[in-house]
Amino acid sequence: MGSAVCSWLTLVAASCVATHAAAADVGTPGAPEIAQAKSLWARSPHGKMLERILPPAVEPHELPEPRSDGARLTARYCVQCHHLPNPQMHTAAKWQSTVERMVWRMRGKGNLGELMKEMMAQIRAPTTQEVTTLTLYLQKHGQNEINPAHPALRSTAGQMYSLACSQCHALPDPQQHTAREWPVVVERMKGHMAWANVIVGTSELRTIPELNTAEIVRLLQRHARVDARTSRP
Repeated sequence: MGSAVCSWLTLVAASCVATHAAAADVGTPGAPEIAQAKSLWARSPHGKMLERILPPAVEPHELPEPRSDGARLTARYCVQCHHLPNPQMHTAAKWQSTVERMVWRMRGKGNLGELMKEMMAQIRAPTTQEVTTLTLYLQKHGQNEINPAHPALRSTAGQMYSLACSQCHALPDPQQHTAREWPVVVERMKGHMAWANVIVGTSELRTIPELNTAEIVRLLQRHARVDARTSRP
């Protein structure tokens, strides 16, 4: 298994090196690396495992400041082993330790010992300066976490919100979006949850309180950011 995974990762690294030079000429920076990684996952016996580490939540052009150095580095390094992460997966504080852990693994260290060294032999790790740029970028666009004392969390709907959304990332502050935006955001998150096969309120996965995304949306809308264009939440 170790040699098979190593071979797959070697192919990813080699293909990324070959395609990165052409990235500036093929749409958004990072797109060639991601396309090549997806192609390799489809052909690899371990592709499904690697593919499911993160949901396919964001494409390079959807990253904040997509042509910035931070976005470019996110696409260059992160797609070697999993789908592109959304900066809002973690808070600024959490991104510091997350980047440190990922870079540590890319450098062949981690909980798999010698196998980790073998798996990461051909994976490119960022330089010290790139690590700084990447970390600052992810922190700048990280999740704005809700205050634990926020009144929205005191109701049954607040419990549902906390139960559902904290499974995959820090619990967002409702003021992060307007009332008009929240239904679209929640619908997108439902898709990610279904993809990851976690709690989505189906009868087979009953929770207490039972998840009701319509109630969650109404809760978020009540506490949403006011849209300056309409002077309404």
